[in-house]
Amino acid sequence: MRKLYLLLLLLVLAFGIAEAQTFKNPLLPKGADPYSYYKDGFYYYTNTAGNRVELWKSETLAGLKNAPHKTIWKAPATGQYSKSIWAPEVMFLKGKWYAYFAADDGKNENHRMYVLENSSKDPMQGEWLFKGQIGDATNKWAIDGDVAKIDGKLYMIWSGWEGDENGKQEIFIAKLKNPWTVVGERFKISTPQFDWEKIGNLGDTNNPQHVDVNEGPQFLMHHNKVFIIYSASGCWTDFYALGMLSADLKSNLLDPKSWTKYDKPVFQKSVENGVYAPGHNSFFKSPDGTEDWILYHANDNLDKDVGVSVLQGLKNLLGTQMERQTLEFLQKQKQH
Repeated sequence: MRKLYLLLLLLVLAFGIAEAQTFKNPLLPKGADPYSYYKDGFYYYTNTAGNRVELWKSETLAGLKNAPHKTIWKAPATGQYSKSIWAPEVMFLKGKWYAYFAADDGKNENHRMYVLENSSKDPMQGEWLFKGQIGDATNKWAIDGDVAKIDGKLYMIWSGWEGDENGKQEIFIAKLKNPWTVVGERFKISTPQFDWEKIGNLGDTNNPQHVDVNEGPQFLMHHNKVFIIYSASGCWTDFYALGMLSADLKSNLLDPKSWTKYDKPVFQKSVENGVYAPGHNSFFKSPDGTEDWILYHANDNLDKDVGVSVLQGLKNLLGTQMERQTLEFLQKQKQH
């Protein structure tokens, strides 16, 4: 049995030195599908908790382990959104707090995305209202939704199925009329095509023998570019990795031709460092707002407690192959 643990890696997109923080490894002993949002001096953190949406609040990343947390929504005992509450994200949009999560009725094929809303200034206070399902008219399988305001418009990306059967997860995008309503159709902008995206044998009689995976997409804006960092291959394998799409900020983001897909992973396993299956990341701003930090989970192949990686400054980014690839990625973006 491999232990799931949480890694924090600092990407210095501003090419400066990060504001000093002290981190003690591990940041958290476990936490699938981590997500963090920084606002007004606090980190708001969520991860998959199974039957609920749990929210943490901390002034420092190091303090997450002992930070106050509360259940902001619990799934009903039965119904279409009562089971498998996956990958919640809590963010501030248009003057209110919103929580996005995937849920089903106990059957994976019925996974869809849902939204909560809270008008309180502090998301740990006030009332979280269930706004309902969010999705396009096709009403197909959907998980791992992420929402961002880009050039004055709201967009949602998620991992979905083209049809009604499991076997391939792809990345879709749609425009939002408001934080809980899709307007217009969905557009497919990524499908597993490279070998490193197609490692997904299950060996499970209740599921397909193999699944190709693109999932966990996350927006990242940097200068005049929009990036989507996504997870590829099965999260149940050692080869779960992060891939990347990019588009010009002023391009039509709903047009699949606007997106360039990179043929190699940005992050992948590091055997020499005992890091396997790094994936399902999220991005959030540093306290001074000048840097983008990445949070992701990974496996310890040796089934031991392993630490959190926190890197500050470009020099420290040279430590492992995974980090060298990150540095190369950042340097290329600086040139553009």
